[in-house]
Amino acid sequence: MKKILLSIFAISLVLVSCKNETSNEAKTVSENTEFNQLLKEYNEGKLKLNPINATYAGDNRFNDQFPNTISKEYKLATKDFYTNYKTKLENFKDDALTESQQMSKAVLDWDCDMALAQNSFKNDALMPINQMWTINLTMGQLASGSSAQPFKTVQDYENWLGRLNGFYSWMQTAIKNMRQGAKEGYVLPTSLIKKVIPQFKGLAKTKTTEHLFYSPINNFPDSFSADEKKGLTRKYTNMLDDKLIPIFNSMHTFLTTKYLQEGRKSSGISSIPNGMAYYRHAIKNYTTTNMSADEIHKLGLREVSRILAEMKKVKKEVRFKGTLKEFFNDVRGNQALMPYTTPKQIIDNFNTIHEKMKPQLEKLFGNKPKTPFVVKQTEKFREASASAEYNPGSLDGTRPGVFYTPIPDASKYNVFSDEALFLHEAIPGHHYQISLTQENQDLPDFRKTLWYSAYGEGWALYTENLGKELGLYTDPYQYFGMLGMEMHRAIRLVVDTGIHAKGWSREKAIQYSLDNEAESEASIISEIERYMANPGQALSYKIGQLKIRELRAKAKKQLGNKFDIREFHNQVLETGCIPLALLENKIDNWIASTK
Repeated sequence: MKKILLSIFAISLVLVSCKNETSNEAKTVSENTEFNQLLKEYNEGKLKLNPINATYAGDNRFNDQFPNTISKEYKLATKDFYTNYKTKLENFKDDALTESQQMSKAVLDWDCDMALAQNSFKNDALMPINQMWTINLTMGQLASGSSAQPFKTVQDYENWLGRLNGFYSWMQTAIKNMRQGAKEGYVLPTSLIKKVIPQFKGLAKTKTTEHLFYSPINNFPDSFSADEKKGLTRKYTNMLDDKLIPIFNSMHTFLTTKYLQEGRKSSGISSIPNGMAYYRHAIKNYTTTNMSADEIHKLGLREVSRILAEMKKVKKEVRFKGTLKEFFNDVRGNQALMPYTTPKQIIDNFNTIHEKMKPQLEKLFGNKPKTPFVVKQTEKFREASASAEYNPGSLDGTRPGVFYTPIPDASKYNVFSDEALFLHEAIPGHHYQISLTQENQDLPDFRKTLWYSAYGEGWALYTENLGKELGLYTDPYQYFGMLGMEMHRAIRLVVDTGIHAKGWSREKAIQYSLDNEAESEASIISEIERYMANPGQALSYKIGQLKIRELRAKAKKQLGNKFDIREFHNQVLETGCIPLALLENKIDNWIASTK
């Protein structure tokens, strides 16, 4: 396997920041209290800049706040914040910090650099809405009352009203910015606009008492008095009638007329102003490497070829006589793989998978999270365009982590990849990785909520390969499902770079996927449009997985019978999300010290 090229910038951080703890020349350094204070202030400042993130972390101090993140004032404040902390970091020399603090310094420096780079582009402000990733969808989740925003006290209800006022202002700015974006060439592809329109139609046309944002009123706690319920009902009705429904109507009208007319025919980000520079940033941001689009494209082609060979073995095992492409079509439409009629049956199946693997988890993991975990169906308002996903629990563990799975039609739900999907989104994938990070009292607070996709998604994809070790994949179709999901991520390397750097059309990317994987056409279309909406994010999975697999193979080879898989997993997980170069240096140090 070709060694993944790591970010020169990140490697330089490693060389100065993460010295081998086994070195005889290393001196003992006490914790620098001033540096710890800097980390606390940085975390506090980030929470104030991003109060929605604070809510998801279980910090309820900012639950009434929704800053206008696409305003010029916010962009300036963001630039000042990260520039200020880059300057403050220069006051702390590595030899005055502990090993752990050196790691935190390197991570904070990287965090600031990526935030400043992102802030330097116009994309977020002028294209603030898409069908899958943007804050309007998050607000819908919170409004349902079943997500991170609490609705337990009268003050909770008042806080949400305050947050909705901020959201209303954000929506006003979004329309204004999108008009300006259309003039400057910052506009979504037409196919994505068509997916956004139905989302806003539901919010614009639903009557008040049946509205998604009215949900908290239908679920008052029993402890509320009649007067409290009456007063809040009036306030929520006024908020919907006077502000939210009118602004949703305005957005829907704008999307269906002017914006749709201006939608671009191209699929890739390279066709917007400064688009290729943005894609280079996106690659670095999401993979934490300096790989080029061409390198990643070629790596993807190699991985697709390798996995196809494995898929042919499964086809032979189940005695399917046709071509591999015909086997894909057979799996897609195999009624035996669509055994359910209700969403509950599908949820129950995921819980059964969990019970089946529980006895084997002890063999691979010494540390397991305390935060509870549940499986839920994706909410109807966003289900049509959603993929399966994980939402973290709160920092204090009182709110569980949630594995959301979309089930638009239970009778057409194909189960062939459910075991791998559970490993990735739930256990020991995102739930283990994120919850163990949040529960780690040795990490500074700002690192407990960081998310570097190459590490986080790389870990989750790596865990899909643990299925046989966990007693799963005894059914060849489930093993094929795992190969299918890995193929899905390998294809992403090809089509994401194809779309954004090589001029591929949406249709060419869809056809390439149809030719090389067993996902349904509808699912593939949704996925390709996902990559169009968020350039580079899809690259992180395979890049991170390959690095972790490479590190495991290196440790096993060098340590021989001293290699402990439980300890290897602990080493990977204990530091939380970090750039891949820092992870590699950490594992190298562990190998050296274990020797």
